[in-house]
Amino acid sequence: MLISERHKLIIDLLKEKENVKLQELVDLTSTSESTLRRDLDQLEKQNYLKRVHGGASLLQRKRSELSVSEKTTKNLAEKESIAKYAAQLVFDGECIYLDAGTTTFQMIQFLKQKDLVVVTNGTDHLNALLEKDITTYLIGGFVKKVTKATIGRAAYESIKNYRFDKCFIGTNAIHYELGLTTPDPDEAQIKERAISLARESYILADHTKFGEVSFSKFAELDQVKVITNENDTIELDRYQRITEMLKV
Repeated sequence: MLISERHKLIIDLLKEKENVKLQELVDLTSTSESTLRRDLDQLEKQNYLKRVHGGASLLQRKRSELSVSEKTTKNLAEKESIAKYAAQLVFDGECIYLDAGTTTFQMIQFLKQKDLVVVTNGTDHLNALLEKDITTYLIGGFVKKVTKATIGRAAYESIKNYRFDKCFIGTNAIHYELGLTTPDPDEAQIKERAISLARESYILADHTKFGEVSFSKFAELDQVKVITNENDTIELDRYQRITEMLKV
């Protein structure tokens, strides 16, 4: 079987199932595991799929984005563990930036520091922050319906007025070569600016975000530290060569 034929079979099966085991591909193509691993490596480099332990997964669409309500129920235990770890990195008296998003939202319940100041573009964060009597600044701008984030020129101009001890940023995708990406260029711009204004920058991302590539890049991996959960389906070695990985 020609390489191009194998690659088409692999991609077609992924489109049908979204996740495939290496043994399934062996059975489908009557090819050795070592050859198929090379095929998967090549297809991953061409951004057709992402490698996972024992097989491969289909990449998400570059502009696809779940709503806040849809994201809230996905990988909730992992998000809470990541959020709890991240909250422990905050000290009394600090000013931090909390990006809009469901994992950063989970951080709020664990923030117990004194004299804390939070700047955010997450409108969903406001009630939780105020209920904890945390001094809160919301950057102004257009409110995006899907993510409940303030974005656009007004938000960009607003955030420029602040400086942060730490910022905590969500992401849709992390790739060891292509960096950190998100579907919306306006949201990417705010994330990029927040990182540039912070002394330390942390990305909060569960294991499903690795190997993915979205539409708009906002940072290189070596600009940030990544907080993620332990999971045997992802291979983090290639990421650990570039950035500090904090695993919970």
